[in-house]
Amino acid sequence: MTTTDDEQKAERLARGAVEARLAACAQVSAPVTSVFRWQDAIETSREWQVLFKTAAARYEALAAYLLEAHDYDTPEIIATPITRGGAGYLSWVAEETS
Repeated sequence: MTTTDDEQKAERLARGAVEARLAACAQVSAPVTSVFRWQDAIETSREWQVLFKTAAARYEALAAYLLEAHDYDTPEIIATPITRGGAGYLSWVAEETS
């Protein structure tokens, strides 16, 4: 998952990852309000979340893509392991990211 400050940027990150087969699917969520400390100041920003669905084997390549394509100095890049899921769906994710 990552966040960005513009809906079109979020969609570009999503489309680029899917086109490159780094993710089988990417979902752009409605704006969220982020409150965070940055350079010794408390900031509030409206951001769009992008959730990428990928195989564990593609994580490093997806993270590298996000670091290259993202315009934040320090973009949020986090992964949440899938402990269970539908066999057909997980198979589709693996197939689309290989």
